[in-house]
Amino acid sequence: MSLKYRIIPVTPFQQNCSLIWCEETGKAAVVDPGGDLDRIRAAVREEGVTVEKILLTHAHIDHAGGTAELAKELGLPIEGPHKEDNFWIQGLPQQAQMFGFPAPEVFTPDRWLEDGEEVSVGNQTLEVLHCPGHTPGHVVFFHRESGLALVGDVLFQGSIGRTDFPKGDHNTLIRSIREKLFPLGDQVSFIPGHGPMSTFGQERATNPFVSDRRG
Repeated sequence: MSLKYRIIPVTPFQQNCSLIWCEETGKAAVVDPGGDLDRIRAAVREEGVTVEKILLTHAHIDHAGGTAELAKELGLPIEGPHKEDNFWIQGLPQQAQMFGFPAPEVFTPDRWLEDGEEVSVGNQTLEVLHCPGHTPGHVVFFHRESGLALVGDVLFQGSIGRTDFPKGDHNTLIRSIREKLFPLGDQVSFIPGHGPMSTFGQERATNPFVSDRRG
């Protein structure tokens, strides 16, 4: 029995919200519910799982915009991101205005996450890696058993997260990818915040921003 996942593209930014669940217990988590909650609800119904929590990689509007509403509706605890992203959560209404999203409620996570901690989904355990650079409080969730990482906007197929937002930092982001993610192993598959899945090995070989060729 292992961790299953389903990717649900949401918002005009086509952000990859993920539904992950423990096959054994049917308990699930919604990762980065940015919006389009009807799509998320439909996926939950179709998979026949029971959502027990919300996990957040970071607090940009396209990843966190639907969090408060979903948490309130289903009575769910919110875990993540790292507390350094609190200013982004507090600024969600301004983010919504800037990008033409519906105004979301501000919330406080039930649990801020630190590097090295773990989160559980049913009987499955995911490791938490603090990977700043895109945002200062960005975290990644890694399920070692199945070699799956949910990396948010740290790394994409052929690209990396933007660092031109407040408290973003390019060098910090590169370090997060090379020192935190790549050592997990070339075989690790990852779900990025946008676009198709890839593996760390493929990005090490071909990604123009962080490949081994860049030294």
